[in-house]
Amino acid sequence: MKVKIFDDEDESDLEEDINNFISENEIEIIDIKYQVGVSIFSEEQVFCFSAMIMYKEK
Repeated sequence: MKVKIFDDEDESDLEEDINNFISENEIEIIDIKYQVGVSIFSEEQVFCFSAMIMYKEK
């Protein structure tokens, strides 16, 4: 089993990165874990969208 971790500032970027990884590799997905982190920097909210894919190579 292997893992691949993604980390993006926008959910659509995360979605694109995951879809590209899946389509470009011959893998069997075991599980995907998704997480959102939010913090405040000055007066701005900062989001962090991340995912971990657990997979096997075919």
